Amino acid sequence: MEKVVFGLVGGGWRAEFYLRIARELPEQFAVGAMFVRNKEKAEALSRTWGVRVYTSIGDFISAASYSFAVVSLKKDISTAYVIRLAEAGIPVLAETPPAPDLVRLKELWNRMGGSATIQIAEQYMFQPMHAARIALADSGRLGTVSQAQVSAAHGYHGISLIRRLLGTGFGNVSIRAQQFRSAIIEGPQRSGPPSAEARVQSVQTLAVLDFGDKLGVFDFTGDQYFSWIRGSRILVRGDRGELMNDDVSWLQAYDTPLYGKLRRIDTGHGGNLEGFYLKGIMMDGEWLYRNPFAPARLSEDEIAVAESLVRMQRHVGGGPSFYSLAEGSQDQYLALLLEQAAESGETVVSQRQPWAAE
Repeated sequence: MEKVVFGLVGGGWRAEFYLRIARELPEQFAVGAMFVRNKEKAEALSRTWGVRVYTSIGDFISAASYSFAVVSLKKDISTAYVIRLAEAGIPVLAETPPAPDLVRLKELWNRMGGSATIQIAEQYMFQPMHAARIALADSGRLGTVSQAQVSAAHGYHGISLIRRLLGTGFGNVSIRAQQFRSAIIEGPQRSGPPSAEARVQSVQTLAVLDFGDKLGVFDFTGDQYFSWIRGSRILVRGDRGELMNDDVSWLQAYDTPLYGKLRRIDTGHGGNLEGFYLKGIMMDGEWLYRNPFAPARLSEDEIAVAESLVRMQRHVGGGPSFYSLAEGSQDQYLALLLEQAAESGETVVSQRQPWAAE
């Protein structure tokens, strides 16, 4: 595989995922240059990661030491940088969401949609277990899939999984939503484990997305990302079978049900001396997913981000789109509508947007 050399705009928590990937797989990935505005932070990043860090976006663009740039900034400022880089002729892999509201989504699309090389770094569909579930849903084993219930990720991430599992396009959808508040003992955060017991409020968002002949159910509370006591759930239903988290049931014939289970295949357990890494996801002797970055010790989210980088490199070289600005804009648009429905208590219906013509 051709080595992926990319630029990185941003130096926050999310940007460190890209830096770790390059550190763990130096033969496959490299950060050609970084941009952060703060001089002290730039110097610290350069010392820690051994990367050239610029504090001027103009100097970063002029460096031209990468084949594309990853924009990993807060959503309120990222859109302007995506436009600046794209107008300079630099292919962009933009972290989600591509813009914070509908006005700026339309602005970004109208200025860049048909003229720039922009993909969105939506990683959830590339996380190994989700990728295996999507492969199963696409295989036909469950028959025609009509329902996906996703409790695994917030906003546009969750909607992306719903749309991908259902195979829906840009058609209109009606959304009903509500929020439920309950107490929970506070768990870990990005900064680490809790230092003392504290009871806090947990906000759960529940939504039903009616695509007409297909149904999506969105269910998420922010605690799920780090909590030790709040797990994720996935249900996919077709006319010939069902996937419930890791358990699968389907009909070989109308009178012959079969049962299987998605199984993680890891090394390093017991007496295994291959190292500790994920080989892939298997069901009944069939690989639904193989880890292309084994034997690197990456988390599943880092594996997914690495997959986005590889696909972006292929796209820049003339390969297919993998998660376009149009797809990312649609998922963010529906996420905004979901928030509106939850806040108002009213059913909202999407309208066809300019990117839907892609």
